[in-house]
Amino acid sequence: MLALFRRLFALKSRGKVDTGAAAEEAAARWLEKERGFRIAVRNWRNPDDRREELDLVAHDGDVLVFVEVKARARGAFVPGYYAVNRRKKNVLRRAITSYLRRLREKPRTFRLDVVEVVPAVEGKGILEVLHFENIPLFPKHFRP
Repeated sequence: MLALFRRLFALKSRGKVDTGAAAEEAAARWLEKERGFRIAVRNWRNPDDRREELDLVAHDGDVLVFVEVKARARGAFVPGYYAVNRRKKNVLRRAITSYLRRLREKPRTFRLDVVEVVPAVEGKGILEVLHFENIPLFPKHFRP
């Protein structure tokens, strides 16, 4: 039974685009091109708890930036910024803490950003990217 569930969840729909992966790719390209970020890691998972994932880890100058990417349909009821709720922030806090503890050289500063990606309008190559910087996540004097 467990093997069946694993196969079902591992299969991707044929002919359909994985919206999450496409949004992460678009966000990474946009951050590099428009904001000058250097992408360090994509889809990092905590080895101790595979449920904890960081979509993108990037460098904005000397700042280490953890980026949560949200794909949203045009006119979505809940915008991507608000989709990062308390529960998601708890998961991100644990994942970021774990990531920071594994680094040899600790960053001087770090932050959490949310990037919302809205797909192109049909027939036009317009992609809307909204970038929200420095989302509150940790207490003021947090040290990993």
